[in-house]
Amino acid sequence: MNTPASQIDPGQEELVRLVKKGECVLFLGAGVHAPPPEGSSYSYPPEIRPLLGGDLSERLAEECGFHDKLPNDLVRDLQRVSLCHEKTPGLGRAKLIAPLNSYLMEGKKPSPLLKMLAAMPFRIIVTTNYDRLTEIALRQREKDPTVFVYDPNSDNPTRDVAADPDDMHPLLFKMHGDLEQKDSIVITDEDYIAFVQRMADKDTTYPIPFSIRFRMKQWRTLFVGYSLRDYNLRLLFRTLRWRLDPANFPNSFSIDLHPDPLILQVWQNERQAITFLAQDLWTFVPLLYREIQGKEYSDV
Repeated sequence: MNTPASQIDPGQEELVRLVKKGECVLFLGAGVHAPPPEGSSYSYPPEIRPLLGGDLSERLAEECGFHDKLPNDLVRDLQRVSLCHEKTPGLGRAKLIAPLNSYLMEGKKPSPLLKMLAAMPFRIIVTTNYDRLTEIALRQREKDPTVFVYDPNSDNPTRDVAADPDDMHPLLFKMHGDLEQKDSIVITDEDYIAFVQRMADKDTTYPIPFSIRFRMKQWRTLFVGYSLRDYNLRLLFRTLRWRLDPANFPNSFSIDLHPDPLILQVWQNERQAITFLAQDLWTFVPLLYREIQGKEYSDV
């Protein structure tokens, strides 16, 4: 059994209350697949972890000879590297997307963090991860998620749920695509530009289901596995607020052990849009699990 060493911070009691009520949108990033820190009592071996963005970028860079073509560019810039991979003669889009399954799914398993979050009563979950580990973790808890995947085709009408999701039937929206729907993957610079352009679509073809947009105007959002220093995440956060009155958009929470001081100044101190909780995920999530479930997490 793993026992957290500390208690939930008094300032986080509101978050705990909202999660218990099922009135918090969970926003999942790739950081839920990160290894536990040295000395942690949790285990998540590298052979069952999906590659994180920088490591995935390095693999793709090797395949397309990125360093030789663009020696002054960063090989850990996934969007730039993937665009190079896509535009390399003999490779192309199909050979960019095809190996992602082996890097992100084959032999991979949900982390203890993901299993803990899947056990909590989140009714709406949004993720930018392409893998299907969130679905696996939810089903291991006997939950039956309704899964919606980003559709890059602006001619298709927006799908939505007929009834509000509940604890055992959460709504999972894969904002940057799914490995099983190859056309949906948002990975290159050009994909991101097209994604942002879709945010200007009319309501009938808007890429984010109305149910999610409606609840994000009512409920707080918890960002887990992200760093808001990532320009694309901040852009994504801004696009989610398009057409919405900022005064009516509830404050969000972001778990970030070392928030960037400039981002903190802008997003927390000035805009009061995000409250940063400076904790490591492997400390915070077990504590939240204990508060919500009334017991310590155990993989046994």
